[in-house]
Amino acid sequence: MMIELALINPKSPDNVGSVLRAAGCYGAQRILYSGNRYHFAKAFRTDTKDNHLNIPTQQISDVAELNHNQCQRVVIELVENATPLPEFKHPENAVYIFGPEDGSVPQEVVSQAHHVVYIPTKGCMNLAATVNVVLYDRLAKSQAFQTDNLLIRQSRDRNNTTRC
Repeated sequence: MMIELALINPKSPDNVGSVLRAAGCYGAQRILYSGNRYHFAKAFRTDTKDNHLNIPTQQISDVAELNHNQCQRVVIELVENATPLPEFKHPENAVYIFGPEDGSVPQEVVSQAHHVVYIPTKGCMNLAATVNVVLYDRLAKSQAFQTDNLLIRQSRDRNNTTRC
């Protein structure tokens, strides 16, 4: 199973830090990004779990030039006639493509996609929230999640000792 994220010219290092955290939580293997805004600001990231040490982030020149033979391209964007996320069946191998916080996924990228999906909200969400929702939806629809106390013990931080 391959999960990759492609971010088109992400604006905010805070959002990318949160995307890194989501990638770590949900098992994404790599994050690609285009544009220079994040490249210049990445030293200020908010990746509180240091996922940038384990999940490669790579700057690319253009998301439209991605060549992923093994992964289906899934654009997440508010586009008419797109598939609502609750009805979407995630491919086993996917590169999820997200637009910038202050723009849209370019038409060329949308036209190349295997799937175009939107989250049926009133208004749009920020980049990090959108990535979290999509990756959670993928997990919730799969059979690949662990549901025991070992996972809880491994996932919580040292300040959480709450019990049922």
